[in-house]
Amino acid sequence: MMNTTPPSPSAGSASVTWTLIFGAWLVAGVSTLGALFFGEVMQLPPCVLCWYQRIFMFPLAMILPVGLFPLDRKAIRYGLTLAIPGGLIAVFHLLLVAGLIPESIKPCTQGVPCSQTVIVWFGFVTIPLLSALAFSSIIALLVAAHLRSSK
Repeated sequence: MMNTTPPSPSAGSASVTWTLIFGAWLVAGVSTLGALFFGEVMQLPPCVLCWYQRIFMFPLAMILPVGLFPLDRKAIRYGLTLAIPGGLIAVFHLLLVAGLIPESIKPCTQGVPCSQTVIVWFGFVTIPLLSALAFSSIIALLVAAHLRSSK
């Protein structure tokens, strides 16, 4: 006899939620490894704003996978608690590098100036842009996971 009962909708929703959180974790993991590569291998000293962004990104690479095995939807809330302020700092840093925020605010009073660009790929990709894109991706994936899990 064939089983003709359709799968429960909550099972599919949990699978999609898991995949979205996993995607956010992949972005956080790659971002963490990238920041370590820039600092430790390429010997690029981070500015103060880069340090603050690392403070919010590095724990994401550890918190998100904990919420995957078994699936714990609270990981979405914890991830957003770190990703949103990190993303705001990344956008601020991006605007500072672009010259849209005056340097007179002086977020970096010691060490490397925050408005200095040490890497420019393809004529426009900078480290602050990579950080802003990573935080934006994580936020989008976690919000989608939240919306999907609340159905």
